[in-house]
Amino acid sequence: MTQIGRSSRRHHIAVPGKDGARITLTWAALTDKGYRRAVNEDSLIAKSPIFAVADGMGGHAAGDFASSAVVTRLAEHVSAPFIGEEGVDTALKDAVDDMTKGVGQTDLGTGTTVTGFALTMAEGEPNWLVFNIGDSRVYELEEGELRQLTVDHSIVQELLDAGAITPSEAEVHPHSNVITRAVGFNEEPVPDFSLVPVTAGTRLLACSDGLTKELTEHGIRHYLTVGTSPLDAAGQLMDAALGNGGRDNVTVVVVDVMETPDSPKPSGRRGSQRR
Repeated sequence: MTQIGRSSRRHHIAVPGKDGARITLTWAALTDKGYRRAVNEDSLIAKSPIFAVADGMGGHAAGDFASSAVVTRLAEHVSAPFIGEEGVDTALKDAVDDMTKGVGQTDLGTGTTVTGFALTMAEGEPNWLVFNIGDSRVYELEEGELRQLTVDHSIVQELLDAGAITPSEAEVHPHSNVITRAVGFNEEPVPDFSLVPVTAGTRLLACSDGLTKELTEHGIRHYLTVGTSPLDAAGQLMDAALGNGGRDNVTVVVVDVMETPDSPKPSGRRGSQRR
C-alpha cells in the first residue's frame, strides 16, 4: 500500500486568466486492509491537483506493486496546478512499464484498477477531469443528491447494461469481482475520461470497491451528507464499511470544493476535524 498525501484543511489554487480568482479545496484520505485480507493492495494519491484510488490485483505482492506504481507515476504531475488527459495517460503508460520490471511481476500477471479526478482547464474554465479503469468509483454529492461519475468496467456492469440482471441481482452476483479493463497485464491502459464542472459546495468521493461492496448508494449518500468535514465523512464511511464486514481493502478519498471563481466567498461545510 502506498499513500501519497493525506488531509488538507484548506488548499488554494489560482485560476489562470482570472484576476485573483481561486479554487479552494479541503480533503481527507483513509485506507484500511479490512478484516479478511492479509495485506492492503490499495494505494491512493490525495494531493492537488490529483485525487485517485488504485486497487491492485494479482496476489498481494503483485497487487501492491501495481497500485503503488500507478499512484507514484501520477504523483509526478502534482507540481502543476492543473493536469490534462495527456498527463494522466502518460502516467498510466509509465506505470505499466514499471510493472514489467519490478518485484511485483508474477505468472498471474500484475495489474490494478484506478479511478479519480483531477483539476484541469477546459476552454478557459476549471473542471474536474474524471478518469477510470476498472470498478473503483467516483461519486459527487451536490445539494443532497448523489451521482456516480464513473461507469464500472466489469462483467456485472455489462450484464446490467444489457438488461440481463437487475441492480439488486448485481449486488450479489458471483462475478462481481471480475473486471473487463485494468492497468497492467502488459496491455495499453485505456481510461474513460469525462469533464465535470468544479462547483462550490460539492463533495466528491473516490473509493475502491471495498467500500461499495459493503455500502449501498443510499448508505454512501448518508455518510457523505452527515459528515461535517471530509475527514469526518471519510471516517464514517470507513467505519461503516468495516462494520458491515470489511471483506476487502477499503480506501476513500473525500474532497470538498469550498470556493470557485464564481463564488468569491468561501462556501461549503464547516465543522471540527474528526480525530
